[in-house]
Amino acid sequence: MPHSHDAADSIDDALEASAAGVRALKISLFILLGTTLVQFGVFLASGSVALLADTIHNFSDALTAVPLWIAFVLARRLATRHYTYGFGRAEDLAGLFIVAVVALSAVVAGIEAVSRFFHPATVTNLGWVMAAGVIGFAGNEAVALYRIRVGRQIGSAALVADGVHARIDGLTSLSVVIGALGVLLGFPLADPIVGLLIAVSILLLLWGTIRSIGRRLMDGIDPDLVHRAEHALEATPGVVGVTRLQLRWVGHRLQGAAEISVPDTSVAEAESIVHDARHHLAHALPNLDDTVIAITSGAAPPSA
Repeated sequence: MPHSHDAADSIDDALEASAAGVRALKISLFILLGTTLVQFGVFLASGSVALLADTIHNFSDALTAVPLWIAFVLARRLATRHYTYGFGRAEDLAGLFIVAVVALSAVVAGIEAVSRFFHPATVTNLGWVMAAGVIGFAGNEAVALYRIRVGRQIGSAALVADGVHARIDGLTSLSVVIGALGVLLGFPLADPIVGLLIAVSILLLLWGTIRSIGRRLMDGIDPDLVHRAEHALEATPGVVGVTRLQLRWVGHRLQGAAEISVPDTSVAEAESIVHDARHHLAHALPNLDDTVIAITSGAAPPSA
């Protein structure tokens, strides 16, 4: 297919990215819900508070797909006079909601684990508990692989972070197996201890997600993206230097502005250089929707 950088093609790319994100969320939602139902059934039969903590967490993770789903759908809407940059920021707002839900799940799991210290209960069907922990790991790992792959393809930090979060959740599911083994070896407190550790680990790991979302809301950007954009502009024939470069994420799409120095030349030649610069940028940053490029006259670099 011929390569194009028309505005219409950028819109098509954004729509395709949103559709891919929604598809990833749908599939991962059903996988996690299925995992949660299996684990909850085993909890009812066993009474394992560690398994309950993991079940609550997996259920909250499944629910986080809903606000992201809504955000991806909103991102398809065209810009309006009130929202001239479009609705991509809905993805970052969804991230804040995800943080709140996951934090609440950690609190609920922690309270249940602490109460079990004061009101001990016998854990039964330990073989099923260990099997449920393994199922939780397998479900989370499948979701992690899929979300991370799609998130990187479409440039969605929220989806990648959600995938990494699912991978970590898979490891907490394996801790349920450790708790069950402890009970099996004659240490009944292993179950609530593991449940409490899961709750604490959720809160600790949540900090990374908060930093990622906060950076996006403050228009933070990966320095590697800035380096790639600068290199693309500087490699454009006719560009003497890059005097200013700004990039920011709006949802899972990039927007930017740049100021480049060009030799004293005609208006037509300067416009041609700007066109080539945009072309180089589009190749270096496939998620870039629009870049405003201003030009200043500058002397040609001295010959070696």
